[in-house]
This record gives sequence, structure tokens and C-alpha cells, in this order.
Amino acid sequence: MFQATLKKMQTENLQPIHYFLDVEGGFVKLNQLLGKRIRLEHIGFQCLNCGLEKEIFRQGHCKSCFFESPSTGDWIMRPELSKAHLGQADRDLEYESKMQLQPHVVYLALSSHLKVGVTRKSQLPTRWIDQGAHEASVLLEVPNRYLAGVGEVALKNFFSDKTNWRKMLQNEAESIDWEEARNQALDGIPKELKPYIVRDSIAVQTLSFPVVQYPEKVKSLNLTKTPSYEGKLMGIKGQYLIFEDATVFNVRSNEGQRVELQIA
Repeated sequence: MFQATLKKMQTENLQPIHYFLDVEGGFVKLNQLLGKRIRLEHIGFQCLNCGLEKEIFRQGHCKSCFFESPSTGDWIMRPELSKAHLGQADRDLEYESKMQLQPHVVYLALSSHLKVGVTRKSQLPTRWIDQGAHEASVLLEVPNRYLAGVGEVALKNFFSDKTNWRKMLQNEAESIDWEEARNQALDGIPKELKPYIVRDSIAVQTLSFPVVQYPEKVKSLNLTKTPSYEGKLMGIKGQYLIFEDATVFNVRSNEGQRVELQIA
């Protein structure tokens, strides 16, 4: 039996991707649990920022930390709101400069459908793995988060910036022509960002997930409403655990939940 304060699963980009869950005293290699029964028991909360036993509000943070921590500023979800390149603070300029003033990429990724996204260059391919993308390709590489946000906003006129998590988990990705998608994206990139186009971005990276069986329909597990659950693990994709009875559990969206994990 293990106890853990849930954090997003760590990954290693192999064929297939390897997943690891942080637990007290170490980590669990989740790929080794495929085909085994797992029991999850909700035992409390712990804010990932202050460490206190407080109910989680969003992103693994209690309510006060969510509205105060620099790691949950609006620029996280909306990179075009980044201001560190102007020397202006949102909540903590030192933290924001460290995170925003580094190379970022604008990419296209195929999970349920083709979507546009932004991430720090150092986070590839982790970001694609977390989104459950089977294929992905970089379009732009820019020196800061603000410029990446400008590129993403422009490309949202042509591509979605959201993943349909149900279709992603059912493995219902649409078929696309990458060359055609790239040409459409390049046409939509603002003139001031043209110098940052990655010329070999036609190269598409393929990712393979450890899934034995995809569900036909999915039902999401909420541990605060269903504090105890047991099922046979049949796959891991994105940040989801997939069980034999079509139950899926989003580890990342449950960050800060305290759980007991038992393996049959």
C-alpha cells in the first residue's frame, strides 16, 4: 500500500511511454500495473504550494494560494498576457522572468483533433504526452512566452486550442494531412513572427501510449464524490488512468488530493 499527495504523472518518452506516480518514499512504475486491479482511497487534501491540509481549489492549490502564487497567474493559461519582457510584474517578477523569458514553441498536436498550443521548449515532448497527442510538430520557436502567446492567438482563428478528452481517451483521432495543416498554419502566422518559423517543422513526432484496451464510452472518476474506487488498469494516456469498466481518472486535475493506493 502506498500513500501519495497526487501530482501530475512523470513520464519517459519511450515506446511506449513510461509513466511514474510520485508516492511517499519514492515512485510507482505504472506501466507494470497494467492488467492489475488498483484501489484508490481518498484520505484528504494537501496544497502543493503551502503544504497545509486545506481543500483544493484549482491546480493543486488551496484557494488563497491559487490567487497569490505566481505559478497560477493568468499568463499560465493565456501566454499573451505575459509581461516579464516589459519588466512588469504580475505577482512575482523574479519567478515570472525565469519562466517567461526562455525559449518557447508554438506547435500543432493531434490528440482528438488538431490543436494549437504553447509550451516552454524545455517541456517537449512532455507537454504533448500530457495532452495525449499521438503526433505533434513545432511551428515556431520564439525567445519568450509573450511572443508564443501572440502566435497562438493568431492561429486560434484556424485551429482549436482545446482537446476533446473523451475522444482522446477513446482513441478517436481524426486523420490529417500534416503538410496541408502546416501550410494553413504558416499562412496564419503574423508577419512579425515569420522570422521564428522552424523550417523543418514538417517533421512530425509520433508518440505511443501504454494502452491495452481503449474504452467505447468514458465515465470520469471524482474522488471527492466517490472516495473509494477499485478497477483493473487497462491503459494510461495523457494524464489519465484508464480502467476496464471505462472509468477514467485524471491524475493532474486531482493534484493535491491525498490518496491511498493499493495494488491487488
